[in-house]
Amino acid sequence: MKKITKETYINWYKDMLFWRKFEDKLAAVYIQQKIRGFLHLYNGQEAVLAGALHAMVLGKDKMITAYRNHVQPIGMGVDPKRVMAELYGKETGTSQGMGGSMHIFSKEKGFYGGHGIVGGQIPLGAGLAFADKYFGRDGVTITYFGDGAARQGSLHETFNLAMLWKLPVVFVVENNYYAMGTSVDRTASHSDIWKLGLGYEMPSEPVDGMNPVAVAKAMDKALKHSRSGKGPYFLEMKTYRYRGHSMSDAQKYRTKDEVAEYKKIDPITQVLKVIEDKKYLTEKQIKKINEDVKAEVLECEKFAEESPFPKVQQMYDMVYEQKDYPFLEHRL
Repeated sequence: MKKITKETYINWYKDMLFWRKFEDKLAAVYIQQKIRGFLHLYNGQEAVLAGALHAMVLGKDKMITAYRNHVQPIGMGVDPKRVMAELYGKETGTSQGMGGSMHIFSKEKGFYGGHGIVGGQIPLGAGLAFADKYFGRDGVTITYFGDGAARQGSLHETFNLAMLWKLPVVFVVENNYYAMGTSVDRTASHSDIWKLGLGYEMPSEPVDGMNPVAVAKAMDKALKHSRSGKGPYFLEMKTYRYRGHSMSDAQKYRTKDEVAEYKKIDPITQVLKVIEDKKYLTEKQIKKINEDVKAEVLECEKFAEESPFPKVQQMYDMVYEQKDYPFLEHRL
């Protein structure tokens, strides 16, 4: 595994803080109705992405996830301005404003989207891995899904074929303990989701998803296993979301005390403590990072605000190959 250095911690702090503040800004503009539809935020789960990116080979490895998918493409190298523009429904967005919150996408950066169908991305992730194996490409697909999606039948069908064909895919369940408002304990007779892989003789293990170091080590092991031709690997990232399932979630199923307990192990706070204890940065330098992050988020907001909405014609261009529609002129 790549060494975890002073620079690693500093970059983790910068990245995770930016992702958190980016999502906080999305929550603010959603309340102002500048973003429409559903909005699922990642606050609290940042270590899962930070650790994975440290172990991945960007440019070769791919990533696919569900609808909580705003910060992953940013981590993969997508311009955050374009991500925010997509959420605003603007034509400068990653899907030209036609996908919105649940469907950020960038083939160029190897991010194959958020998906609104619960568990729908699980077989798609195996399909991406099948293509890499078929064409002899040295890449692994990381396929994320939530604890709710782990109860879908598509997971079992996918696990079976992935093992049968030894596909280069790492399955990752981000267990934040609640499928919408239903706790993991109420969805099955067991709460150790990682054990689902054992029925297919798939290497599987639980991971502390609040610690980027633990994530990086587990992900490095899993990626090496899959890249060597041994087939899939399954990781259960035990993490926690600080906000509701979506912005419309009143969160009546959990207490404020429970959330406060998990905030004591906030991944950003953990990384910052290492930086402070080891004196990697001065107080002044940390303050400068905080200011720079705030300014960058405001730049993203400004870009999204000032970008134009798509023309109505674009909707037809994305459905039909021919671009001249005389019979639609009166509607446009």
